[in-house]
Amino acid sequence: MSLSVHAAQGPQTIAYQRLPPSPPATVKDAHDLSSESGSDSGFDSPADEHVVTTETQASPRLYPLPPRSRQNKVLAEDLKTPDRHVERDARLIRLTGVHPFNVEAPLSDLYDEGFLTTKDLHYVRNHGAVPQVEDSECLDWEFTVEGMVENPITMTVRDLLRDYEQLTYPITLVCAGNRRKEQNVVRKTKGFSWGPAGLSTALWTGVSLGQLLMRSVPRRGARYVCFEGADKLPNGCYGTSIKLNWAMDPNRGILVAHKMNGEALHPDHGKPVRMVIPGQIGGRSVKWLKRIIVSAAPSDNWYHIYDNRVLPTMVSPEASANLPDVWKDERYAIYDLNTNSVICYPAHDEHVSLIDGPEMYKFRGYAYAGGGKRVARLEATLDQGKTWILANITYPEDQYRLAPEDETLYGGRVDLSWREACFCWCFWDLDIPLAQLQGAKDVMIRAMDDSMMAQPRDMYWSVLGMMNNPWFRVVIHKEAHSLRFEHPTQPTIVPGGGWMERAKKEGGDLTNGFWGERLSAEEEVTAIDEAPKEICMVDPQTTRQITIDELRSHDGEAEPWFVVNNQVYDGTKFLEGHPGGAASIIGAAGQDVTEEFLAIHSENAKAMMPTYHIGALSAEAMALLASSSSDLLPASTTPRPVFLQAKAWSRAILARKKRVSSDTKIFTFTLDHAAQTIGLPVGQHLLLRLVDNNEPIIRAYTPLSEGTAAGALDVLVKIYYDSPQGRGGRMTQALDGLPLGAAVEFKGPVGKFEYRGRGLCAIGGHTRTVRRFVMVCAGSGITPIFQVLRAVMQDRADETRCVVLDGNRVEEDILCRAELDQMAAENRDRCRLLHMLSRPEASWTGLKGRMDRSLFEKEVGPPSDERDTIVLVCGPEGLERTVRSGFGSLGWQDEDLVFF
Repeated sequence: MSLSVHAAQGPQTIAYQRLPPSPPATVKDAHDLSSESGSDSGFDSPADEHVVTTETQASPRLYPLPPRSRQNKVLAEDLKTPDRHVERDARLIRLTGVHPFNVEAPLSDLYDEGFLTTKDLHYVRNHGAVPQVEDSECLDWEFTVEGMVENPITMTVRDLLRDYEQLTYPITLVCAGNRRKEQNVVRKTKGFSWGPAGLSTALWTGVSLGQLLMRSVPRRGARYVCFEGADKLPNGCYGTSIKLNWAMDPNRGILVAHKMNGEALHPDHGKPVRMVIPGQIGGRSVKWLKRIIVSAAPSDNWYHIYDNRVLPTMVSPEASANLPDVWKDERYAIYDLNTNSVICYPAHDEHVSLIDGPEMYKFRGYAYAGGGKRVARLEATLDQGKTWILANITYPEDQYRLAPEDETLYGGRVDLSWREACFCWCFWDLDIPLAQLQGAKDVMIRAMDDSMMAQPRDMYWSVLGMMNNPWFRVVIHKEAHSLRFEHPTQPTIVPGGGWMERAKKEGGDLTNGFWGERLSAEEEVTAIDEAPKEICMVDPQTTRQITIDELRSHDGEAEPWFVVNNQVYDGTKFLEGHPGGAASIIGAAGQDVTEEFLAIHSENAKAMMPTYHIGALSAEAMALLASSSSDLLPASTTPRPVFLQAKAWSRAILARKKRVSSDTKIFTFTLDHAAQTIGLPVGQHLLLRLVDNNEPIIRAYTPLSEGTAAGALDVLVKIYYDSPQGRGGRMTQALDGLPLGAAVEFKGPVGKFEYRGRGLCAIGGHTRTVRRFVMVCAGSGITPIFQVLRAVMQDRADETRCVVLDGNRVEEDILCRAELDQMAAENRDRCRLLHMLSRPEASWTGLKGRMDRSLFEKEVGPPSDERDTIVLVCGPEGLERTVRSGFGSLGWQDEDLVFF
């Protein structure tokens, strides 16, 4: 039978089960077991498949059971991702866009579900696509116990169910990034913005990890246990490790789990088997388990080293990329959770009436501690820490300690009675008179664990934004007839902000020790981050609905159509005029290029779009395009001979960074295999895409590598750092911040100019033969110039002459100087190279000053009647303006000037 029992001071009325006496130990069919537990096992097992359950006579006890889960479906936004097989709850808040799936529940919904969280609202942290495992394959799923063991084991889930004792524990999992949004508001970290709902509690059923390790017998000298999953990620599978003595300790409750709340694991939660490690950060609980490796050293997995660490606070995101030893320092690795607490009610933006409201308001929330510690107290302050009030705390986890010996739940023994360790969240509440709230600016809370470690007053900012646990503060706003409550932040895509974002926009200093409040001595600061003006990109007179067949019939060079924000544009009229060349539009034909277009086009370009707007996708076309679209080239067992693809992004791995000046580096990326060529024509460029703080950044670069080079790709990048004068380059700083082994994506080629050799050029699709190039560049604008110059000079039969005017500020800024000087020295009859500095030192003997009309007149002169010269230009906008006006005044025509 079941009954409803009110849990004193808990978040809501919680459903409990009164268990009937159980029969003696029996061997039952797997289908019988699943129906007994009240859920489908999810394993399509044969009729003769058996599992052993140990059940004894039991007196009735009370403890929480999970709420009823929903019947979900595959959501429309997942149809165009590799997760198109995964059913999900639409209430979950996506923190990293559509894919990969990183979500938390709305805080109120999570709290209202009570002590146990359904699979529907349980937080999810996925680094990539969810492995697809059919129900019929689950029992045969294999994983290993290997490494420094006497008896390596290869076993299936069937073996796990049949040969080992099953246990069921309530366990709270918490992402180490919980509450990271607060750190990101203070200063951007390298992680995405979790709100305060990056945690959940479930009943997990599985086998003690210690059982498997005892059977495999670790060898002398073994100190760690590593775990690896089946997910396929840019840097290999996800993997991590814990200490061996923890893994062997039954008091730590570590499980190899195959059920969650009595159901087979959901795909997002590790179907069919995963690690569940209580008391430690969620990042240690590897999903889709494939390997358990006993070792003498911590895991060398990329994600173990470059994720889930708290680096010293003085390490910036930029500096962290060049500190491999710091990342590998196990002192900075996170294992046990720290103590944390959150106010759930009042909710963000909740109003309480002062006219007909209650005299007392019940504040409620959650708290947790790590490593098996118990939250010993929860305190609240209404005067910013001068005085404190003690709150009530309830521990639903303790109800399970009252379960009779050998009692089973969902096929697993509930054996918490002997264990003092706490591995679940608890709930607190505190009644506060409205009269007191009217006189307060805010309410803040802090928790303390049983080792007397309390939450700190101030934030410890770190480069990954992990383990954020300062006092949780809710601001009180006095309105006409009510009080309004404001939380610190809201998760990434939820509108409404929070007091931290508001204070920052108003010019407050969130690090001043007063939670961003303006002090009297502080000077006024203009609000920042004002919303940009919206640019209309559609023709309001156009009402045409375009079908998927119409769009796909325009996916080639003839009349290329493309999609931005579900609106369709005809790029035919702009094929010749597009700055990136016809290839840019042709490469987008028939595709949804919203992300790419918005990331790289200027406001002027967006304002031009109504001219090319021809209609909107029909609803059916939207669904079909979403279900079939994938902008990342899928993995293939057949090696591709050419890396770059015009209509799909291809991944490459960052292998090396070489500093060539104080602000410039060469980034080397490895391709799919050593024989794979880059595939970039001379004079064209490629697009590079990476994600920074959950937002894609796309920029065009011309690599140093020759297009026919194989196995690796070198890109020269000038890094624009933040300075007191203003913000630096977002892409260049994000690229510089990437650790070695990280993946980025490339697409191409694009560009309107191509050098085909021996004077033959293609410009906007039209061929032209030249006898001379005038090359004008500055700074990192040398790269496309360098490509063309090298192609000319390497071919001894190429009689094309080149004049190179390379302008920079100081001598250190001259990039590729050794290579340029060597080419000029070896080809004096065909190459004239001039370096010019605007801020030279006294020792400089070359040209001085800025490039201007007088320099162009002296070194180049007017165009010849034969029009046998093209001027190639690459540099900042100021240089482009100087070239246009200077060469224009000398009689050069626009068609003779090519700007990269």
